Amino acid sequence: MNQQKKLLIIDDDPDFVEGIKSILDAANYSVDVAYNPKDGLNALQTMNYDMLLLDIMMGRGAEGIMIARKMRKDAKLRELPVLIITGIREQMAFLFPGEPVHPRFVEVDELVEKPVEPQFLLDKVSALLQAAEARKGKAG
Repeated sequence: MNQQKKLLIIDDDPDFVEGIKSILDAANYSVDVAYNPKDGLNALQTMNYDMLLLDIMMGRGAEGIMIARKMRKDAKLRELPVLIITGIREQMAFLFPGEPVHPRFVEVDELVEKPVEPQFLLDKVSALLQAAEARKGKAG
């Protein structure tokens, strides 16, 4: 039996979150939402998730980066796959060489730009979850 995967979205744009959540709900994922970095970090620390979908630009700036960096320093959260979905290139003119994101910027598994096509989103989520399962299988 394939257990339903539990995802967390941290993004401060309610309209975008509603759209992404409905795509993921329709694909039979269990989806929680946090609309600010503080609530998102609290959810990550108190609940168990299979994956995080994270926006970069929230609150006073690039607060999503701080969440990703804190996660990589936390033994419990370090292995959680992170998919960044952001309009950061438009907003800050960042250019990321290749994929995944340049490791000195922030260590995440994948980055996609808003707006994201539904099937592309589902493909990325599925691939990251499968890669995480494979890592767990090798470790366990």
